[in-house]
Amino acid sequence: MSVKTYIQAARLRTLPLAISGAITGNLLAYSETGSFNSSIFALSLLTAILLQVLSNYANDYGDFKNGADTHERTDRVMASGAMTEKSMVLSIRILIGLSLISGIALLLIGIETINLSFWILLGVGLLGIAAAYFYTAGSKPYGYAGYGDVSVFIFFGLLSVVGTYYLQTQNVDSHIWWVAAAIGLLSTGVLNINNIRDIESDKAKNKITIAVKLGYKSALYYQLALLFTAVFCLTTYSIFSINLGIILVSNYLIFSLLIYLHYEALKACKSRPDFNKQLKFLSLLILGMMLYFCLSEILFKPVWD
Repeated sequence: MSVKTYIQAARLRTLPLAISGAITGNLLAYSETGSFNSSIFALSLLTAILLQVLSNYANDYGDFKNGADTHERTDRVMASGAMTEKSMVLSIRILIGLSLISGIALLLIGIETINLSFWILLGVGLLGIAAAYFYTAGSKPYGYAGYGDVSVFIFFGLLSVVGTYYLQTQNVDSHIWWVAAAIGLLSTGVLNINNIRDIESDKAKNKITIAVKLGYKSALYYQLALLFTAVFCLTTYSIFSINLGIILVSNYLIFSLLIYLHYEALKACKSRPDFNKQLKFLSLLILGMMLYFCLSEILFKPVWD
């Protein structure tokens, strides 16, 4: 098997989304404390990437084993025959091990002692690994029952942002949840594109996603609601955390315009490559939005008491 096959299974276009939450949690912590642990930053990014790649491998494996992917899916390495089941299972086991090592190292550096916080975050990390695997793998994958959106919102948004913020600051301020919710909603939007793209094939294979439940037209409205609710959450955070002015206005005018353009492009999608382009676009847009947002936070001092 070639290296290209392993890279294809990793689905590199999803990695910008994977690191958005970790980057945001780290940078917001710096904006509020003025201090920054580069080891925590590096390990949080590495752990997020490993978990995303694990999820992608497990998704390829699970959809093939459960019959959702057939030989027509040339973009999937197992369905297309490019990777054997033995190689995939071994790769998944290696990724689980690497995720554990990276995650534990992150906790030991961030918390420095094995206390209650360590065990709580370790438990959360183990849940993250389980969520990555059982989304489509196993005998009863929860992604086939419409719970994928909730999982993405929790793990890509709430836990990713709040977890890294806590490791940098050793506390969790209540307002950080607004940003975490925003990233969770944006990340759910990426999953929703994937599910809109696959409505017909998922329905035929009894994979019941939110998009399948809603239908094509309503799933598009759901997409719009997810993204603009995310902008509302960021706006709410900014009203309290930075001085109102041109930076606040420009942030959300720009975000709203880009989201609307994405929505219009999504409505025009006709083929799998079209939808895949929007998947990549939204993943990169989320990363860009959050970098711009965090830069605004760093440049403008918070006004929280």
